[in-house]
Amino acid sequence: MSGSSAADASALRRLPAVDQVLKCSPALLGAERHGRAAVTEAVRAALEAARAALRAGAPAPADAEGIAAAALAALEAEARPSLRPVFNLTGTVLHTNLGRAVLAEEAIAAATAAMRSAVALEFDLETGKRGERDDHVRDLLCRLTGAQDATVVNNNAAAVLLVLNTLAAGKDSIVSRGELIEIGGAFRMPDIMARAGTRLVEVGTTNRTHPKDYLGAITPETGLLVKVHTSNYRIEGFTAEVSPRDLAALAHEAKVPLFHDLGSGTLADLAAYGLIHEPTVRETVAEGADIVTFSGDKLLGGPQAGFIVGRRDLIAAINRNPMKRALRVDKIRLAALEATLKLYADPDRLAARLPTLRLLTRGAADLAALAQRMAPVLAARLGKAFAVELRACKSQIGSGALPLETLASTALALVPADGSGRRLAMLADALRRLPVPIIGRVEDQALLLDLRCLEDEAGFAAGLAHLELSDGTV
Repeated sequence: MSGSSAADASALRRLPAVDQVLKCSPALLGAERHGRAAVTEAVRAALEAARAALRAGAPAPADAEGIAAAALAALEAEARPSLRPVFNLTGTVLHTNLGRAVLAEEAIAAATAAMRSAVALEFDLETGKRGERDDHVRDLLCRLTGAQDATVVNNNAAAVLLVLNTLAAGKDSIVSRGELIEIGGAFRMPDIMARAGTRLVEVGTTNRTHPKDYLGAITPETGLLVKVHTSNYRIEGFTAEVSPRDLAALAHEAKVPLFHDLGSGTLADLAAYGLIHEPTVRETVAEGADIVTFSGDKLLGGPQAGFIVGRRDLIAAINRNPMKRALRVDKIRLAALEATLKLYADPDRLAARLPTLRLLTRGAADLAALAQRMAPVLAARLGKAFAVELRACKSQIGSGALPLETLASTALALVPADGSGRRLAMLADALRRLPVPIIGRVEDQALLLDLRCLEDEAGFAAGLAHLELSDGTV
């Protein structure tokens, strides 16, 4: 036997037994947190990993404390939630991949209360009889939108599908070619129409559609006229479209309902908060749309949901569709929705209480001051490996809302001293591996941390203490 093989065999013989490892403090802590069965399995796995490493001539923990520590680390990693909080410093406020709207404290409290106990979800406390879950938000939605009736499903895609399937299955749905949107995630309006069982009838051209185009397409087989708000793109130049009000008049003259999909949708006039005006749901209802759909987790600032508001008879038909039950929302989301909608009753305090609006309206001077406070914290942690620069940038709203609207912001630009793209990627990776990951964007040979969505300064600074690049620096 060679000297190396003899050493390996000796090291293998010195590995502790499972029972010995289980008596060590990391293993005892693991049993307290995760249970004895789980820690025993983790210890066996750590011992097997140590054996494999030693046979390969690689370093490995060989004492009981080291094995126990490795087992505990594995258990802690496995127990860590997959859905984790992050610092969204991408510059996109309503980031689809990061969960879109951050909920108001009132919504969080309402959802928590609903989780902790039984609730009167479909129970009428006044009569003692069965109730309807939509009742918790119906009156609020009607007051905020001016609609006769309202219902809610799990997202706006579901709302569109349900409306089309209820009101135009086996019939024609007429829509302008310029409004045949795709919003990502394989949601294309023509595909949704096909799945809903309605026949798509395209009118006009990509850039120009006129009243005569709709009139020429209406037949006894027409179930709906459909208008889709192109919230995630704009067509500019030589263009023409039929206004919602004119299209409503045309539809009503033909005795065909007008369905207007707002996509994101807003209940407040954003222009009052210094943003560009976006058609509100109330305006759309007032213009004559018979049915309007919009999202809960975008500009509205609530949890994921799809709202359907409009004529009472049409909402009643939609609620009778068997698909409605498959698309309904649960008690937790309903509680959060109700609390969010109630915030709109107090427009003077809405921007302060609704995180989405608060972040969208954050002033440039405040963001510049925040950058001045945070730059030294990052510079102290990164040392000479990276320069930390204050850089003016543009934030965007995100989730397909107001695609041309940008917001003046300030970013911390982290620039590798050696100009290396590899070092930049290494830093981005290290920030993602923090206890609360920090997500930025790479732009112009720098990692930009747009500060528009940073409100927890102390948590951000504390997390940087754990920052370490994969090469062991920082």
